[in-house]
Amino acid sequence: MAPIRRTHQITAATRLFALVALCVPVIYDPSRVTLLALAGVTGVWLVATVLERRPRLAIATPPFEAAMTGVVCGLTLDPSLTVLLALAVPPFLSALARGLLGTLLAISAELVAVVSLALLFQGHLTAEQSLAIFTWTMAGLGLGMIGSFLHVNLHLEVDELAPYLDAQRLIRQLLDLSDDLSSGLDVTSLAGAVVSDVRDSLPTTGLAVYVPRGEVLVPLVSRGDVDLGNSEELAVESWARSEPMVHDHAFAFPMGDSVVVAGRLSPDAELDVTEIERSILALPQTLRAKSVQLDTALLFSDFRDSASADVRKRLAREMHDGVAQDIASLGYLVDALAARPADEKQAKAFAMLRERITKIVAEVRQSVLTLRTSIGESESLGAAISTVSRHLSESSGIPIQVTLDEHSTRLRPEVEAELFRITQEAMNNAIKHAQCSTIEVNCQVKAPAALITIADDGRGLQKARSDSHGLKIMRERARLVGADLSIDDNPGGGLMVAVRLGAGR
Repeated sequence: MAPIRRTHQITAATRLFALVALCVPVIYDPSRVTLLALAGVTGVWLVATVLERRPRLAIATPPFEAAMTGVVCGLTLDPSLTVLLALAVPPFLSALARGLLGTLLAISAELVAVVSLALLFQGHLTAEQSLAIFTWTMAGLGLGMIGSFLHVNLHLEVDELAPYLDAQRLIRQLLDLSDDLSSGLDVTSLAGAVVSDVRDSLPTTGLAVYVPRGEVLVPLVSRGDVDLGNSEELAVESWARSEPMVHDHAFAFPMGDSVVVAGRLSPDAELDVTEIERSILALPQTLRAKSVQLDTALLFSDFRDSASADVRKRLAREMHDGVAQDIASLGYLVDALAARPADEKQAKAFAMLRERITKIVAEVRQSVLTLRTSIGESESLGAAISTVSRHLSESSGIPIQVTLDEHSTRLRPEVEAELFRITQEAMNNAIKHAQCSTIEVNCQVKAPAALITIADDGRGLQKARSDSHGLKIMRERARLVGADLSIDDNPGGGLMVAVRLGAGR
């Protein structure tokens, strides 16, 4: 909607509202003068509404409306003051059209008109009349300032590059600041430092650091006893209440905006309940510095994952709309040439070329599917692996058996994403290069630990090609989330890729 059209809609609505407001006192004082005043104001505003929609007359409409409103008010000032409410409207409408200058011109025009006519017909202004004129003029000035603000915003041109320029500035600041981060931005290391400090302050058998994921908490790191009992429930309650909680030997307390620490106290230690509670209550303040560092690392991780997802989607679009279409066009050209071969030898060559092009198109389309596939909020890591393995099996004809052993607690989104990509790449490599007949995938997840193995019955580990980067990328992905990646030959033949995270290592 154009700014001029929006301005016309606002002015029409303002005039209608003001007329309704004028009608209320007229109902209680239906004198001849007030009725004439209401009719005069209505006529002036109707004419102004028509004139402002004509481009050649629009610029003269605001001062005309202000002056004529002042004339009506001056002629009907005695004995009724009701009509003076109309003096507040023209400054606002003039501001919408011309800004603050329009407000000042409108106030000047209507003051000159109302005061001149009042003095001409009455000879003087009473104190009550002067006060009423001043009051409604000041109201018009205030509304005019609001109208000036709306004028600027209605006519402000939206710069489509503004979000990108802001992003450039913020990213440059982030790059400059990253050099000064003494503790780095590794989430797992920072969370481990938090656990170490808590264990130094409290005798515990198990500790875990949790981060929110939607409506639930997921473990970031854990140390000691894996089974924390009711500590996990206490962590959810502590997060919901935003305060430390202690119950029996379990405790939990929030750190910053997005981290909760929970654990169990050692049953063998001689515990002074009062002292323990005092220590737990003091921990959030003691760990404030590490809390800020960990919150920063989590935000950076979210930013990196979002950027990576955008890059994958862009590459998928470019491959689908560019490379895949170009190769498919070559296939159509080969089909046209193969329709009239010069001899049998050339026909066989065309057939072999067409078969090769078909295979390349299938691989490109599979790569597009790989780039676009991701883990949704609702499905687990194992479910996502099962889905992509089914697609790969259907397109390649190689059976892929997936075995899942997952607990209900989820891993962090960025960890699940990297483990999913590693598994996906390992299955793709087995299909393309292993010459295998079956692939077996085993996925065990008990957050924050996980173990995923991908085994095939193919020809085993081959000499790396100079143009192959798959294994290097898989190792980089594992390193990003603090996991270990191993690639070994199976004793019975084939290759096994294993990625271990947390207690699974």
